[in-house]
Amino acid sequence: MIKVVLAEDNYLVREGIVRLLEAHPEIDIVATCDDFDSLVAAVEDDPPQVVLTDIRMPPTDSDEGIRAAARFRDTVPEVGVVVLSQHDEAEYALALLERGSEGRAYLLKERVSDLDQLVGAIAAVSTGGSVIDPKVVEALVAARSRAAKSPISALTPREKEILSEMAQGKTNAAIAATLFLTERAVEKHINSIFSKLQLSGEKDAHRRVKAVLLFLSEHG
Repeated sequence: MIKVVLAEDNYLVREGIVRLLEAHPEIDIVATCDDFDSLVAAVEDDPPQVVLTDIRMPPTDSDEGIRAAARFRDTVPEVGVVVLSQHDEAEYALALLERGSEGRAYLLKERVSDLDQLVGAIAAVSTGGSVIDPKVVEALVAARSRAAKSPISALTPREKEILSEMAQGKTNAAIAATLFLTERAVEKHINSIFSKLQLSGEKDAHRRVKAVLLFLSEHG
């Protein structure tokens, strides 16, 4: 039997998953939770083998599932985590795997109705395996392809750093102070950025705006 703690704030969805999994002989639901704090308490007080958690729960309804998974890496590293998401959000999948893929799975909620697939993911992470939903993999590949085609990819790490500072509205002097560079060095980097982004023929103010817009379109 695989001991599982389930975290889902929607009562109907939570009860539906419980009934679905209780019918499987390999799964034992030992606790259910409806927010981040109750999940952390349940898991760290009596660690299960696997946590099955929604990605968004109270108190912020943003990324509680991802934060819980990251926390459990330190507090109960032997516990596997399956994160359920409504959407194929590549950035959340990357955040989940940031400290390694061992014992981690990222599935779309639409897979919940496929009992074999859900139980397969639970079983995989319980033994240190990893499962990523095919649709999320497609999103990751598409994002990587877009980034590779972007002119931003031609910038050096230092140029990207300076462009990030520009995106915060900083002057050259402020950027120089932040990055411990001379203003002359910052100007040289910015001219290189403009050249690589093919913005050399425009007025400086316009170039800065367009460069920042390109950066924000890729990095949000």
